[in-house]
Amino acid sequence: MPQQPFTPITGARVKQFLPGQATAPGEFQPGDFILTHGSSFISRLIRFGQAIRFHGPDRKYIWWNHAAVVASKDGDLIEALNAGVIRTRISRYKETEYHLVQLEGSLADQHDRDQAVKFAERSLKQKYGYLTVISIALSLLTGAKFAFGYDGQSICSGLVARALERTNKIFDRTPSHIMPADLAKSFGVNPPDPGANKGKIPSARYFWERTEKRSERGISSNGASGWRILG
Repeated sequence: MPQQPFTPITGARVKQFLPGQATAPGEFQPGDFILTHGSSFISRLIRFGQAIRFHGPDRKYIWWNHAAVVASKDGDLIEALNAGVIRTRISRYKETEYHLVQLEGSLADQHDRDQAVKFAERSLKQKYGYLTVISIALSLLTGAKFAFGYDGQSICSGLVARALERTNKIFDRTPSHIMPADLAKSFGVNPPDPGANKGKIPSARYFWERTEKRSERGISSNGASGWRILG
């Protein structure tokens, strides 16, 4: 059976944030998500895989290679990085360009938002789903309709997709195989213009968890240290 195309999503607004642009109170709501881009090995691998699936006018969506769930009104994020699924801050991306996808009431009420965030929180400390990345790559290269991976592991866009299934959005593809470009196409998130200021992509760096209430540097919850962030 041929793969059904994604149906465009209604009930969401998209806002672009330019490098260094400050956010206003209330712009972030728990359950929203962001799309951005990186330059690490995994980020480039994701973009390569997306280029196999997306052609013609859809090729523009391969620009996006990272996604994260908004976990608080202050811009806390839950995202799957090579350190695993961890809490960070949106300020991690303050020097680069990203888009915020705001879910409206027809797509997610308060209960839906709460459930989306609770799911993301339950995913904290999961390992990064490298086997899922291999599964996606094999599926793209061979056209085979199968998916495999370890339970309790996530990739960035798969985590966002599974959280969104707690709202009124149900994907017509296995959520673990949803890529950032799939999210961008579904929600109509266009990349920045070729000449736009895209800022400085966050580089790979170390991230230390210390307290549940993190500082603007991106400090997280349990005192662990030495985790390397995929940027």
